[in-house]
Amino acid sequence: MKFSNSGFSPRDAESDSANERQEVRCAVRFPLTLPAVVATNSGEYAALTKNVSANGVLFELDQDLAVGADIRFDLRMPGPILGTPHDVLVHCTGRVVRCCLSQTLHLAAATIDEYRFADQ
Repeated sequence: MKFSNSGFSPRDAESDSANERQEVRCAVRFPLTLPAVVATNSGEYAALTKNVSANGVLFELDQDLAVGADIRFDLRMPGPILGTPHDVLVHCTGRVVRCCLSQTLHLAAATIDEYRFADQ
């Protein structure tokens, strides 16, 4: 089963001041800390999610990811959060839209462009 996420992706809108930016969000973010392995053409990286929405995810990693990089990752969504009797494994593809350094860890925001539920 394959789904395409056709919702709007987050983007920055310019305001009157060149230094001010307003981020437009189109989906509710849920503060979920889930382990993940983020795969790029450069390799695989261990990560934790900080939050997840229908359109994207914020990862915490030990290394920086290149903005614009295509990524693949799996999320094991907890059954109690979804209201299902079992956890659900979701295969996702997307791209990195923003990175920054937070103290000693890197934060990478990524879109979820497509996802599919794993056969269980």
